[in-house]
Amino acid sequence: MKKIAGNPYIKKKDNDILLDSVLLSEILKEFNTPIMIFLENRIRDNIVSFRKIFEKHFKKASFYYSFKANYLPELCSIISSEGIGAELISLPELHLALKIGFPGKKIIVGGPYLSNKLIEKSVKNDIQELIIYNLNDLIKVNSIAKYYEKIQSICLRINSEKYHSKLGIRLDQKNIIKLKDLLGKCKNIKLTTILSHFTTQMNNPAQYKSNINSLTASINNLAKENVYIENINIGGGFPEASVMPESQLEKIVCEIHSSLTNLDINYERIYVEPGRYIVGDAGLFLTKIINIEEDRWIFLDIGNHVCPKFAKCSLRFYNTSQINQPHKFKTSLAGIIPTDQDVLAKDYFFTEDLNEGDVVLVANVGAYTLTFSNRFPYELPPILLIKNINMKKIFDPAIDHDISLF
Repeated sequence: MKKIAGNPYIKKKDNDILLDSVLLSEILKEFNTPIMIFLENRIRDNIVSFRKIFEKHFKKASFYYSFKANYLPELCSIISSEGIGAELISLPELHLALKIGFPGKKIIVGGPYLSNKLIEKSVKNDIQELIIYNLNDLIKVNSIAKYYEKIQSICLRINSEKYHSKLGIRLDQKNIIKLKDLLGKCKNIKLTTILSHFTTQMNNPAQYKSNINSLTASINNLAKENVYIENINIGGGFPEASVMPESQLEKIVCEIHSSLTNLDINYERIYVEPGRYIVGDAGLFLTKIINIEEDRWIFLDIGNHVCPKFAKCSLRFYNTSQINQPHKFKTSLAGIIPTDQDVLAKDYFFTEDLNEGDVVLVANVGAYTLTFSNRFPYELPPILLIKNINMKKIFDPAIDHDISLF
């Protein structure tokens, strides 16, 4: 059976499609579109592949799933069961991670804004590291850690200076002197790790090499002032697993290892924060054509409200009602939000015949679509989790109303 969107868990079978071992036609007998579906076995396979390749090249590697990619509790529980840690940016995420059962020593927390409540809960639960974007936050962390008689490990998020980013700390001479002074005064924190996150959807080894170079320059500048770190964190930025096959991931990890070896950087462990790679191609939408306009414009019953462009997904569209017909005719696809912003794709290769009611599969929507969605005036679709022949509803808009963590 032929794979769809490069995903071994989405396959054509005669005139139907298998999602893992469930026929799409059987799903449509029970549910109306739109429907969101997650494939549990794909999530687990992605984790296994990612770890296998990194651990082949690095004896000491730690992995932290980025909750902001998708914080559906059922998916986070699957990821936790595979032994992956959690990378969090907010108090609600921390509540969820601890409730699910992520151990504190496998949780890293940080972002541009660290509230006192977030720091306090992190310190009390002995989380592995707090990631600092602003040197002044060291004073807050130290004060809270001192109150609870703890020593809190710290990771510095440095500014990669990609696209003139403002996120993170620029380790110029002035800030290094300030850091050294703060580390001398703050006895309840310990600097352990340095982090650089370059950008998203990185599929070129040269991008990862640039990130390593940025880390290396900062590590060397710190060493000149006798400030040393134990671990390096290269962040995330990996695309969907179907977009980055294992052979490409292998090339990239080889480049990361080679760059670190050639630059002769001393470190204990390497940390990696995959989000999109783990869940991105494990999610899909089933939607249908609700209107057809001239110049081959079609409108679907989902849109930018639940599949936002800001998510930067590698969207793939398939007419499942005509799955055996060639998809080679340029077609533009739009959603249901009544603005010009709701264009999902322009001049995308699709079937020649366009019919209202045709069911369209949209692949690679598992990461950031839900966390970045705004709902507009529409409710979320039902969300299903499929494993082998089993199908479970994990979100019912009639009952659950929202996926917010608040």
